[in-house]
Amino acid sequence: MITNNDKQLFAKHLLTEAGWAKDVLIKLDCNGVIKEMKPNTKLEPNFSGECLQGRVIPGLPNSHSHAFQWAMAGLGEQSGKNGDSFWTWRQAMYSFVDSISPDDLQAIASALYMQMLKSGYTSVGEFHYLHHNTNGAAYDNPAEMSQRIFESAKESGIGLTLLPVFYRYSGFGEQAPNDGQKRFIHDPQAYAALLDNVAKLSGQYQQSFGIAPHSLRAVNQQDLRSAISHLNTLNNKAPIHIHIAEQMREVNDCLDFHGKRPIEWLLDNQEVNDRWCLIHATHMTKQETQSVAQSQAVIAICTTTEANLGDGHFPMMDYKKHRGRWSVGSDSHISVDAAEELRWLEYQQRLAQQSRTLLVGGGYSSNGLWLWQQASRAGAQSLGRQAGVIAVGNKADFIELNSDSFSLMGKTDEQLIDAFIFNHQFSNDAIRSVWVNGLCQVKDGIHRNEEIIRAEYKNAINRLLQCRS
Repeated sequence: MITNNDKQLFAKHLLTEAGWAKDVLIKLDCNGVIKEMKPNTKLEPNFSGECLQGRVIPGLPNSHSHAFQWAMAGLGEQSGKNGDSFWTWRQAMYSFVDSISPDDLQAIASALYMQMLKSGYTSVGEFHYLHHNTNGAAYDNPAEMSQRIFESAKESGIGLTLLPVFYRYSGFGEQAPNDGQKRFIHDPQAYAALLDNVAKLSGQYQQSFGIAPHSLRAVNQQDLRSAISHLNTLNNKAPIHIHIAEQMREVNDCLDFHGKRPIEWLLDNQEVNDRWCLIHATHMTKQETQSVAQSQAVIAICTTTEANLGDGHFPMMDYKKHRGRWSVGSDSHISVDAAEELRWLEYQQRLAQQSRTLLVGGGYSSNGLWLWQQASRAGAQSLGRQAGVIAVGNKADFIELNSDSFSLMGKTDEQLIDAFIFNHQFSNDAIRSVWVNGLCQVKDGIHRNEEIIRAEYKNAINRLLQCRS
């Protein structure tokens, strides 16, 4: 019997873990979790639920986001006096972040999350380190900025795992933070208190949380242990995210201080397991690559940001050989496009190997299908979210593709996701609707709160850019 709190959907074509199914009746509970899926169902004339005529695939989790950086995307592309690198870009970012208010952050994050949904992301891991006032002091509510992120997730409808960042030092050897980092910094006691507040907020907003020790250069060994220990008192299954081995300077600084490379040190000093998400991991040895794969941790690859910052190429072919788990993230949001992260992950390998269709499940298999399924499953793991596959017991996070779009017109089920990822068209009309927890957030390219979110962002970005001029 269907109660008033239950909901029904009907999908003509739906991608399950076992393959494509037709005429699927989906029953959801009041929390948007799939209770039942019945393929080959004849639709009753009095069916009161929503019918999805396009082909339905799992939504993609976005494992790594710094929401505030989206507002400066495209502003760091002018050359400096003596050349540019990740480190010069970082100084520009510090300058930009100095003016962001709580209202600005909420407007930016809401607009960003709306764009994520439109592009096929249905959940996000917010690696959140903009905590304090512009002078570096805590707000009256120390979790003010964290609460604004939760509000943005509510306004946009995206699934959120908030990962408050623990940032204490500016470099290895407990170097004092610089002025540009003043809004990020916590000592262990203040960070534990923030985490307590975030845990309460996650319950109030019905979202998830974890921790994000920023990097091995930003916290010491005791900080890392204390943060994990405190997290375990709140939720001993919550995810742990950390930036690691993104830049060769970081690797060399770690070697100078610890006598070990960053990933080598982490594996030797922490129990890295399926709770962990290693961000970037661009520069790994073959042994590190194998060891991370065996740990069942997820590596979040942020291809467009890594290219924009000149980080380097992730060793995907070796990692795939060891069946490593990986996901994608839009990071600094120089691009907010789920398909593009996957497309350029594959294209990097093609350029390096001078070959084609390298990231596939085997002979005569779909390149796009393998990419999408791997990233969606591991992405959900990285966020501690019961999703990634459309299945009973998982959240109803999915996207309905538009078979009438130029890129998908006439494509068979076997060709569909290849075309969605690799046949990129300017019109960007390949997505018909986007669903999170069984609720439609985007329909025919329009978000349910489009006008309000757009107006709030316009006010925020105009103010921020005037502050810079």
